[in-house]
Amino acid sequence: WLLVWEGAALLVRQELLIPTPLAVLRTLWRLAGTPLFWKAAGASLLRVAGGFLAAVAAGCAAAVLTARFSLARALLAPVLHIVRAAPVASFIILALVWFRTDVLPLFIAFLMVVPVVWANVEKGIRATDPALLEMARVYRFGRLKTLLRVQLPSVMPYFLAACTTGLGFAWKSGIAAEVICRPGLSIGRQLQDAKIYLETPEVFAWTATVVALSILLEKGLLRLAKRLGRRYNAAV
Repeated sequence: WLLVWEGAALLVRQELLIPTPLAVLRTLWRLAGTPLFWKAAGASLLRVAGGFLAAVAAGCAAAVLTARFSLARALLAPVLHIVRAAPVASFIILALVWFRTDVLPLFIAFLMVVPVVWANVEKGIRATDPALLEMARVYRFGRLKTLLRVQLPSVMPYFLAACTTGLGFAWKSGIAAEVICRPGLSIGRQLQDAKIYLETPEVFAWTATVVALSILLEKGLLRLAKRLGRRYNAAV
């Protein structure tokens, strides 16, 4: 694919449209030598990670409530379905009125991940084998032991699937929000500035940064997921 990219760049011969891979690498190297690059990347990483972690906690809590109480499901399920179906751009535009620009990407990442975690975790809770729960009652496991030995192993595959899927949503929606609201230190702002000034190699370089950070986070999450999977006998 690098060869295809190089061939397309040579065919077009317009760096404004398609820069060569070498030009993008040089631009990325130059950007990496500036403090602004690391500050922007770190700030975006913190926003996305914060929104993702908050969404995981909120989604799990919502799943427990909706699986246990029919009233909670009647109240929460329609809202979460609407959030999952609505375009992210609509929420970004609305949230511009409600939040500061440096908080908005975190909120958007949170909003996009919550329905994913909720749907998967609730499905895992409902998929718990009733026979195992009955066995736990017969042997008087207690609530904590039943949670650790029966319910968590059942829910864990669904939870891990939600996390790996949600992380991609968090990155895409968080960076999209940064492009629109332009926080002071952010990858999205740098992408938008590069586009305005027609610095196409910088657009490619910042995009490569987003991809690299996303891959690193996904690898870390998968490593953690494998450990949790071995602990709770859950396939990853």
